[in-house]
Amino acid sequence: MAQTQFDVYQEVTDTILTEIEKGTPPWRQPWSGGAGASLPQKWNGEAYSGINVVLLWATAAARGYSSARWMTFRQAKELGGAVRKGEKSAMSIKYGVFERANPDTGVTEEVPFARAYRVFNADQIEGLPEAFYLQPDPVQTFDTETDDRLDTWLLSRGADIRITEEPSAYYHLKLDQILLPLPELFYTPSGYYATALHELLHWTGHHTRLGRFDEAGEMKGKRDYAFEELVAEIGACMAAVKLGLTPDFSQSAAYVEGWAKVLREDKKAIFRAAAAAQAAADFVRPEEAEGLARESEAA
Repeated sequence: MAQTQFDVYQEVTDTILTEIEKGTPPWRQPWSGGAGASLPQKWNGEAYSGINVVLLWATAAARGYSSARWMTFRQAKELGGAVRKGEKSAMSIKYGVFERANPDTGVTEEVPFARAYRVFNADQIEGLPEAFYLQPDPVQTFDTETDDRLDTWLLSRGADIRITEEPSAYYHLKLDQILLPLPELFYTPSGYYATALHELLHWTGHHTRLGRFDEAGEMKGKRDYAFEELVAEIGACMAAVKLGLTPDFSQSAAYVEGWAKVLREDKKAIFRAAAAAQAAADFVRPEEAEGLARESEAA
């Protein structure tokens, strides 16, 4: 009997769909179930990006891992550690290209590929250097007032942000404006910043920035409203971690159903959404928040 070929895109999509249909989108998982609120890193401290952030967040949350470090069985051994017997690995994705001759033209061309490989969290490994077991800094919460550091950072991103008494938040694509309610209309300051981040990530899609929308204000190609919401949700969570926030995103059945529909129809959609979310989070440069706060204090 012929062996069924492993489809990495379908495997990842099925993994994410399972979590979404349980009502637990993986990009929200670092803030529940005991998992550490930190971006996943390779054995050497290099940050993962794109789909690997989503996959490893999901695994860390489901299994209660708090370390940010991940590595292969071989890497653990080279570092003097040993994966505990019976531990189950997690899936990560490696991207690359290979060269082949075009059968029609004979011209050598580069062909991209995605390959699954297996990694373990440092919490599953004994004997590693102590630094691998360090816990992430606790996330910030704001119970009574907004934060000058975040306000300064938010208003310095270049977006036209309008604070109004209207009880709704949205990005107006035609006007290229973000409309936000007054902070005091939110139950918590964390909810205010989470909402602001979500709309800011939509703002990155303008045709003069990352170009997820065309000049007419339409989504490009097959990307639809649900896909854009997926990008903004994941990207806002990625940015929030770097800002030290505990996101408080609303979750509606309509959003979850829309995400699931996109993923069922296109097995590569979650890869594109994660990559677009990473680009959007990088575009707003959340790492600059600390520097802006110091400049404000010195002024």
